[in-house]
Amino acid sequence: MRPLLLLSLLLLCAGGVQAASETYYPALSSDKNTPVVRVYSALDEPIARPLILGFQKANPDVAVHYFEMLTPEVYSRIVEETDRGRKTADFAFSSAMDLQVKLVNDGYVQRADLPLSSIWPEWAHWRHSAYALTFEPAVFVYHKPSFLNQRPPSTRAEFLSYLESNGKSVFGKIGTYDIERAGVGFLFLSRDEEQFEDIWSVIRAMGAAGVRLHSTSSAILERVANGRFVLGYNILGSYATHWAKQQPNIGIVLPKDYTVVMSRIGLVPAQAASPELGKRYLSYFMSKEGQTILSQELGLPAVSPEISGENTANTMQRTFGAQLRPVPVTPGLMVYLDQMRRAKLIERWNETLRNQR
Repeated sequence: MRPLLLLSLLLLCAGGVQAASETYYPALSSDKNTPVVRVYSALDEPIARPLILGFQKANPDVAVHYFEMLTPEVYSRIVEETDRGRKTADFAFSSAMDLQVKLVNDGYVQRADLPLSSIWPEWAHWRHSAYALTFEPAVFVYHKPSFLNQRPPSTRAEFLSYLESNGKSVFGKIGTYDIERAGVGFLFLSRDEEQFEDIWSVIRAMGAAGVRLHSTSSAILERVANGRFVLGYNILGSYATHWAKQQPNIGIVLPKDYTVVMSRIGLVPAQAASPELGKRYLSYFMSKEGQTILSQELGLPAVSPEISGENTANTMQRTFGAQLRPVPVTPGLMVYLDQMRRAKLIERWNETLRNQR
């Protein structure tokens, strides 16, 4: 079972190819015997740096050893090190919601009963062990100059109608994730299948319009920015917002029929070398200060009910209400790791794209 699982995990990364790397942040104090918190994270170290420095400002006596990894490696290293009787990371942070929950389910994570646990949204944690720390919607992106005389689709039904009416004129100019290579794309399609009964008509219409598949958000957003794509479907909103701030040609729509929201999950492994430091790091992640840095400096929408303002779950939920459909942190996420289910969904995806109208 495990070899098959680990093989499949190689397909679950939400980003592109990247090499694992390590960065060491010395403690701000001068004590040579300072403790070190080990972090396994799928978030690029340059992006994470403001949060790391914020943690160290609040904990000047702690050094941070930051391991940047792909999402499958975060999972596999914790499992392998634990199974070999070795100590592992003190804190793990990953966008692979299914793999993080599987770690909890299989006994590789310890409870972290923290002061903020009692106020954390019910959907955003499981067993006080896996905590959703970001709130990132799946959006439609569009090339603004291509929609000067009409508004872009705002629902999946409108998206389908647009493709059926304009498929030939926009052939090759629609982009979305390759669900075989982008884990976030597979997650979003899985949720679409559960939420929208006519989703396969949308996929078929995208195939007829010559949809282009990519494994990274940046590849799609770059093409929308320069006009090679007129529309991008189910794109991770945090990346879209970041690009839109720098590229005025990119427009963003939160689908009005429903908007899937995914989260990056933080946890403390059962065999952490320094579990108290791991919990301290998680506590900072959940604090007002940490969540503010997350939303304002890292550009990742914050979950905390204690903060509001731009780029937070509070503001988005007040604005969009029931339109937002957060993916709950529950054991139900592990269904997306089922090999038979995964194979069937991918097979149907490929067949639907090929069988154009």
